[in-house]
Amino acid sequence: MKASLLGPEYNDDQILQYLNANNIPFDKLPSGEMPARIADLIAQEKTIGWFQGRMEFGPRALGARSIIGDARSSKMQEIMNLKIKFRESFRPFAPSVLREKTTDFFDIDSESPYMLIVAPVKKNIRRAMTKEEQEYFGLDKLHVMRSSIPAVTHVDYSARVQTVTKESHPVYYDMINKFAEKHKCPVVINTSFNVRGEPIVCTPQDAYLCFMRNKYGLSYYGQLPVKQRKSKTTEQ
Repeated sequence: MKASLLGPEYNDDQILQYLNANNIPFDKLPSGEMPARIADLIAQEKTIGWFQGRMEFGPRALGARSIIGDARSSKMQEIMNLKIKFRESFRPFAPSVLREKTTDFFDIDSESPYMLIVAPVKKNIRRAMTKEEQEYFGLDKLHVMRSSIPAVTHVDYSARVQTVTKESHPVYYDMINKFAEKHKCPVVINTSFNVRGEPIVCTPQDAYLCFMRNKYGLSYYGQLPVKQRKSKTTEQ
């Protein structure tokens, strides 16, 4: 088994039925446009509600029911923690990385498809703390940027890595690969599509309601090829 996508799946007709029945505005994208559109939104520091294919089985969101964002952003960690996950601002997120690019960013010599292996961030992309920063205490010290992918780098320069292959997760892979092609980074933030105290979303209704309850954080909601239209209630 190369992925844990063993849960229920909802096709486009079922999603459209829910959206239409509830008079929810949406845009329908051709399948080939979706990866590039998402890649550009991530690069604009938008947070993405990603609902795609069969749901993951187990405790980790692995690219089927995920919230994703730009791992390079110095403010994304705080935005996603405070405005979406409703938890402490300093808590780091896990990275999803293209399998073939993993060793460019992390010291790991094996696949980690289930986000269960912790690996050091490569030394060549780490940022050394200044003398002044080394004297910080508490949260001030935790908020210091520690690498070129600060949103997924923990205080000890570690990260809980998910490696992604085209064979196991083709749509998720294509999106990250497009982000790498357009914006030179094969790594994105991946955290579970839920808020604190609630389970990971399962159905289209779950995903939409979670999205709308986070209108100040999330910017985009969709399963190929459905995209939520921007409005005052959904823009970041």
